[in-house]
Amino acid sequence: MNYRSADLNLLKVFEALMTEGNVTRAASKLSLTQPAVSNALRRLRETFDDALFVRSGAGVNPTRRAIDLWEPLSQSLHAIRGTLDVERFDALRSTASLSIAMSDYVSGIVVPRLASRLSKSGPSMQIHAIPNTLVDFDKVLADNKADFAISVYNEEVQRPAFLKSRALWSPDFVCVMRTGHPLARADRIPLKKFLAARHVDVSLVGKTTPTYDLFLHSRGLQRNLVATVNHYGAAYEVVRRSDLMAVLPWSEKFEPARWRAFAGCRCRWRLRHASSNSSGTSGTRLRRCTSG
Repeated sequence: MNYRSADLNLLKVFEALMTEGNVTRAASKLSLTQPAVSNALRRLRETFDDALFVRSGAGVNPTRRAIDLWEPLSQSLHAIRGTLDVERFDALRSTASLSIAMSDYVSGIVVPRLASRLSKSGPSMQIHAIPNTLVDFDKVLADNKADFAISVYNEEVQRPAFLKSRALWSPDFVCVMRTGHPLARADRIPLKKFLAARHVDVSLVGKTTPTYDLFLHSRGLQRNLVATVNHYGAAYEVVRRSDLMAVLPWSEKFEPARWRAFAGCRCRWRLRHASSNSSGTSGTRLRRCTSG
């Protein structure tokens, strides 16, 4: 692409297609007709000698060339827009509504703190938490159903190339049981007893084999999973009201309020996994947590 002969207005169309993923929505965002955007896309393709966007269902997906172009172009357009736009975002006057895709576990940590912050810095703004099933958050963002997502990456979930992310915090996973559970008094739980105990786990997408069980299976282990629920809050209640135990996320600096709210449910064990022990076999050690 030659800078002197380039039509820089085409870059605004490129940006709209990347962010909206749909020709009609891009046209609406730019206050243009759909044929005008289609014509601009044709010229973009000629300029960069690439299809740039290919049809996918009711929308369009970027090609590898478009993805490679997106980061430097988006940064440049953002810098230009920041220079030219006189009006600045004013949180105190804003009535914006934020939609955040996250699980009920994350929502319980984030929403109270965010609501408290916004009550002072953005009192007229709104927060809406929408379900996050881990495996489809990229589609939720691509379809503009959420402004951003607070989620995790694991072996099943990889970050799409067109999304940007940053680390917020890393939770531990702990074994939780009620205080009166038969195994609650031991300093350590032998692996066989841990696997044989009755477990409940959380599957946000309704899988009968949650991620932790896939981890155990990869090491030739299998626990006695007797129930799955689709919310972390439900798992805490099951643990509090029964002899089922659960392996659940625990964010140490955020959790005191959660444990007080579930007075009958205490953090008893922090899980540590080793690839091999003295006998040469894989193992799991459960050490008493300091809280609870």
